[in-house]
Amino acid sequence: MSNGRPKQLPLALPHEAALGRADFLVGESNADATSFIDAWPDWPALVVLLIGPSGSGKSHLARAWADRSAAPIVVAEDLAGQDPMKLVGRGAVAVEDADDPAMDETALFHLLNAARGRGASVLITAHSVPADWGLTLPDLLSRLRAAQPAILGPPDDDLLRRVLVKLFSDRQMEPDIGLIDFVLARMERSFAAANRIVEALDRESLARGRRVTKAMAAEFLGVGSEADD
Repeated sequence: MSNGRPKQLPLALPHEAALGRADFLVGESNADATSFIDAWPDWPALVVLLIGPSGSGKSHLARAWADRSAAPIVVAEDLAGQDPMKLVGRGAVAVEDADDPAMDETALFHLLNAARGRGASVLITAHSVPADWGLTLPDLLSRLRAAQPAILGPPDDDLLRRVLVKLFSDRQMEPDIGLIDFVLARMERSFAAANRIVEALDRESLARGRRVTKAMAAEFLGVGSEADD
């Protein structure tokens, strides 16, 4: 029910997520992949595929690895036209979103060849395994199938709770644990859903000029709040 106060128009103010390695939250679903990435440079293969659903922390982990290895980060669709030898010049390179249909397969193949010649490490992020990317270049698919996979799985409740706390904290919001548990019990079990919910509640909080409450969260989730706003 409206409280009679007009909503403010929320400004799309940027917020800075904490993306250092120490800020990456580890649980059962991502512990193995995280340990493997952390083991660099003692990888059993030059090419590693970091695979996980949207919002699972692929970019966060890739950025932390790139900071440590001094690797440049390139989005897969931007590979075309870049000098592969320059990209691997520091001995490591990260390629984001390699399953994007806009990726130039030949450009990625040349990058992998350059990395092999240089002995450089390549970290590639994607949502799925290469067999599901619809690749048409057999040699590229063969190279990627030989890469070492590191899988980020869906979160358990403990990890998802900690992710919600971090996402709110990144936006300088301090909801009480009751609100966190209320959202956790009713949300889709994914990191992507956690991101959507916190972003929406942040905007709604700014629009109403008040802190986030269970009732506000209930409106967004389409459930009863079990509490007065």
